[in-house]
Amino acid sequence: MNDMQKIEASASSHQPWWRGAVIYQIYPRSFADSNGDGVGDLPGITNRLDYVASLGVDAIWLSPFFTSPMRDFGYDVADYCGVDPIFGTLTDLDVLIEKAHDLGLKVIIDQVYSHTSDQHAWFAESRSSRDNPKSDWYVWADPKADGSPPNNWQSVFGGPAWTWDARRGQYYMHNFLREQPQLNVHNPEVQEALLGVAKFWLDRGVDGFRVDAINFAMHDLELRDNPPAPDGNGPRTRPFDFQLKVHNQSHPDIPKFVERIRALTDQYPDRFTVAEVGGADPDREMKAFTEGENHFNSAYGFDFLYADKLTPALIRDALESWPTEEGIGWPSWAFSNHDAPRWISRWAPKGQEDAFARMALLLLACLRGNIILWQGEELGLTQVEIPFEKLQDPEATANWPLTLSRDGTRTPMPWVAQDEQGGFSTVEPWLPLGESNLACAVDRQEKDADSLLNLTRKLITLRNTYPALRNGGCDVVLADANCIVFERTADGERLTGIFNLSGDDIGWPEPVGQDGIEIESVNRAAIGRLPPFGAILIKRGLQ
Repeated sequence: MNDMQKIEASASSHQPWWRGAVIYQIYPRSFADSNGDGVGDLPGITNRLDYVASLGVDAIWLSPFFTSPMRDFGYDVADYCGVDPIFGTLTDLDVLIEKAHDLGLKVIIDQVYSHTSDQHAWFAESRSSRDNPKSDWYVWADPKADGSPPNNWQSVFGGPAWTWDARRGQYYMHNFLREQPQLNVHNPEVQEALLGVAKFWLDRGVDGFRVDAINFAMHDLELRDNPPAPDGNGPRTRPFDFQLKVHNQSHPDIPKFVERIRALTDQYPDRFTVAEVGGADPDREMKAFTEGENHFNSAYGFDFLYADKLTPALIRDALESWPTEEGIGWPSWAFSNHDAPRWISRWAPKGQEDAFARMALLLLACLRGNIILWQGEELGLTQVEIPFEKLQDPEATANWPLTLSRDGTRTPMPWVAQDEQGGFSTVEPWLPLGESNLACAVDRQEKDADSLLNLTRKLITLRNTYPALRNGGCDVVLADANCIVFERTADGERLTGIFNLSGDDIGWPEPVGQDGIEIESVNRAAIGRLPPFGAILIKRGLQ
């Protein structure tokens, strides 16, 4: 055993609960409706927690349930410390947390620190005058001499990142919807208020935070124009895509605020923080937000979320971007989420969805880092085509038909195959379930020992059984046109994962011997044999 393997083996037995955890993301609107209004809610989640626990996951991540006018479905927060009535009450949340803890599940919630709703009391006060106590809690700026916005910044959802407000005779900034004014997180009072929000939820028993869009939290105080993006810098479906976002996000002072968040969470035992970091330079920022012991515990990688194809090179680059080195942070991986299209629809060849899904789920279970399972992935749910007249997503309606609707991944969970509403609700849900997804319902898969649902349970058990998978090191052995091979090592064990990402039979990879013991395989793979989308995990001794 070499020195690095000795370090991995020693460390793996003394890891916090979240290191290598499997986290199940729940979108409250679409998980389970307990009161028959067509919208999911907190009691509905509580009623289904036994199912979640049966998967073997370590934690749930709840997307926003806070008081909100729902212009961006909860990411426009009107009261950080309140539960929106559509989801229930604070008492309902307390009951959910208690039951989750009784089942051995940690509870992680979203925190949105870069902006609020324009209905938030802070913004109402801030916009009332230029000299009120919260006048500098948001980003305000005078117009140019011709009355136009202060600079050229564009919003994610389309159009300028500035909206005129006659009350103050100034523009306010918004990186997203005009109903989501940008907080001035440079202001120490704003930071204190946000830390107070975090403390409120920590005191209430939550086990950690997924911090939304943290790289948008601070802006360039000089309000300099963004430079144009060069040709070939990706698709352009919005004005936002025509710029390099060097001044309206990714400010170098953000890590200092992250340190304050970490200092607070460290006052509570076993808490976990993970940053969402998107944009043009996520790797650098994720490292800055997670380095050492005084920043976030992990960062949420976007490597797979919008990739139109799953390739060996993509997997290799993602894994190698987080080496086993002192001071390097710990990654979290997801293949889909509430914003990103479902991966089966993006990656799987038509007619081969089941085989592809089995290979991809084994791959996900073997990745180094935390893995985040988006609700319904364990069922093989696909992206639903939502007709324009039923779209709810403000980004999709603003940029239709060039922007893929996020609604297609947010469709309700199908619990009962023979029920018109899928057992999600007693009335028509807020979004259609989709016929193909209804056929994947939980009750149908529970009865099938070979279902994707039961394979998911098996793979999560596998990950939790082997320290090398849970928190060991990772070395990529091969990544060619069709196949990726990597090794996970810890605690005296070496596991080799071999994945055929193609729809063809391929030869056994030359760098890999045919020794060892098969731990798991899918799609008829075996030692020495890799059928289409075949994948195998082999246990071998450390050298």
